[in-house]
Amino acid sequence: MRIGIIGAGNIGGNLTRRLTALGHEVVVANSRDPGTLAPLAQETGAKAVWVAEAVRDKDLIVVTIPEKNIPDLPAGLFDGVGADVVVIDTGNYYPQQRDGRIDDIENGMPESRWVERQLGRPVIKAFNNIYARHLLERGQPRGTPGRIALPVAGDDPEAKAVVLRIVDELGFDGVDAGGLDESWRQQPGTPVYATDHDAEGVRRALAEARPERGPEWRAG
Repeated sequence: MRIGIIGAGNIGGNLTRRLTALGHEVVVANSRDPGTLAPLAQETGAKAVWVAEAVRDKDLIVVTIPEKNIPDLPAGLFDGVGADVVVIDTGNYYPQQRDGRIDDIENGMPESRWVERQLGRPVIKAFNNIYARHLLERGQPRGTPGRIALPVAGDDPEAKAVVLRIVDELGFDGVDAGGLDESWRQQPGTPVYATDHDAEGVRRALAEARPERGPEWRAG
C-alpha cells in the first residue's frame, strides 16, 4: 500500500519502521522541514516529505500528532483526497499532561469524533491504546496464544476492514470496537488503555468501559 504518516513521534516513528519492513511504500511528515526526518528515512527507507505531500496519491493516511496540534494542520489538507482513502487517527487527549482544554471533548465528544470534525474527513481510531515500544516489538504471527489485540473503531465497514488487515499484518489481533461514537471505550483511562490484552480480554475491557473520565484525564 501507499501510506502517508503525519507525525513522527513514538507511534508514528514505529509505524514507519514496521510498515516499511512489511514492504509498504511509506512517506512520513512532521511539523517541520522534511530534513529533520533524515535519520528515520535513512533507517527505514521511508521518504520524508512535507505534510501536504503525505496525503497525495495514498491508499492509507495515518494522523498521529498531539491532539492540540490537529487544528494547526494546513487548511484544506484533505481536499482532493479520494473518498476511498482510509484515514487512521491514533490520537489521545491529554488535557493536563499536554493538550490543554478542548471544550468539545470535555463536554463528552469522543476524541476521534472531534479529530474527524477538525479534519473534515471520516477517520478510523486505532493504535491509540498500545505502548509505542510494544507496537514495535511485540507483534506475533496469527494464531499465537496470547497474541496482543488492538481495538479498531469507525463508521465505515470497508475502511475498518482495511485497518483490521493492517493490524493483523503488524502482528496483532484486530477487534472491531464499533462505530466512532463508541471509540471513547478505548480512550485514556479505560480498561483497554495501555494494556496488552488478547482478543477476549479486549472485548471484555471494552464492555466494562464507562464514559465518565477520571480526574487525571480531565482539564483542571
